Amino acid sequence: MADEYSIFLSRFLKSDLGKIYSAIPWNAIVLTLGLKENRKGPLCQFSPRGKIALMFLKNYSGVSDKKLIEQLNGNIEYQFFCNIHLGSERIENYKIVSKIRTELSKSLNIENLQQCLYNHWKNHITDSSCMTMDATCYESNIRYPTDVKLLWESIEWSYAELKKHNKRYQLKHFRTKYTKWLKRYVNFSKMRRKTKKKRIPLTRALLKLLKKLNDRLQEIEIKYRYVGTKRYHKRRATIIKAYKQQYVLFHENKYPKNRIVSIDKEYIRPIVRGKEKKPVEFGAKVHKYQLDGISFIEHIDFEAYNEGVRYKETIFKVQRMTRRKLKVVGADGIYATNKNRVFSTKNGIVTDFKRKGKAGRNENQRNQISKLITKERASRLEGSFGKDKEYYHLKRIKARTKENEILWIFFGIHVSNALEIGRRIYQNQKIAA
Repeated sequence: MADEYSIFLSRFLKSDLGKIYSAIPWNAIVLTLGLKENRKGPLCQFSPRGKIALMFLKNYSGVSDKKLIEQLNGNIEYQFFCNIHLGSERIENYKIVSKIRTELSKSLNIENLQQCLYNHWKNHITDSSCMTMDATCYESNIRYPTDVKLLWESIEWSYAELKKHNKRYQLKHFRTKYTKWLKRYVNFSKMRRKTKKKRIPLTRALLKLLKKLNDRLQEIEIKYRYVGTKRYHKRRATIIKAYKQQYVLFHENKYPKNRIVSIDKEYIRPIVRGKEKKPVEFGAKVHKYQLDGISFIEHIDFEAYNEGVRYKETIFKVQRMTRRKLKVVGADGIYATNKNRVFSTKNGIVTDFKRKGKAGRNENQRNQISKLITKERASRLEGSFGKDKEYYHLKRIKARTKENEILWIFFGIHVSNALEIGRRIYQNQKIAA
């Protein structure tokens, strides 16, 4: 039996999942996150190390929580990775993945964890004095937001809550003509071309109906001193704010600040990227830097921001982490401000920014270096964006809360890094052998 186990283990370590396993400093991450075994209540089937492994496995497999638990029950390599041996037992509760994700998201500190990973990986990063940086958007899994959809979702939820209040307090049904507007909304949503002539009167009517429902709900809450759940009051506040924003946008034609695009995820903001296929994206904007093909998160936010102003901060952050002075930095045109150029020149940093003014003596050499830096940035860094989205479950993030979404992105980026480091370790071992 012991021989069979060792055969399975040696085969596992040669696989891609085994290479990820060998590249991760498990004990150091457990200490950084401050995870401990639960001594009170029912025992969790996963150890602290197994919880972290399950998050890496989630992004590596790219399947739903339910499918992940199904595969874990029948796949011995997945069990090796998660430091768990089920034998004839089975995990029935697939919601454990979501519970662990929520638990880890509360103690996530991106900077500390990345320092821990870099300390373990630095022997396999050949040159940490060269760095490239850029930003991308990892989209949330929400329907494409329009004003009509947002208003109708708010009306639908408010109407359902009003019916519950009527039943709870034995009140007469409040007349709203909800059925009439439901039919009009369905007919509008089925239209292939949603013309302005049809959209404007429908939006005006939905705004009036939503105000009517909001006023009625507020009246009942005050009269009967309704104490709802935290989730109920949060949703009510989101809908009231969304109504105010839509009212200003429709009647005053003013674009509201911190615009709400989803009542489920009120933290999501429209991020204008200026791309041909996707001019606007909805999700977290992540500013990344890369050292020898290994990516790290510099800044993550759901609000739109200009990554060009984060140039100096990124350089200081990299130098603190690596304890080395940066010599070469690759960045696109948005970073090439006068302040950043002066800072780079003052600190002896070579960049691929387009030259301003007259050509110098070594113009040919400068152009050659600039082309090499641009090629590195365009191929490896920008290529990593697409790879993370296509292969490591970051194309449409299905987490339900802001903290969980950040955790999902963190593990998606670093499972890609761990695989690359694991392959380098395996290659070095083969050469040594």
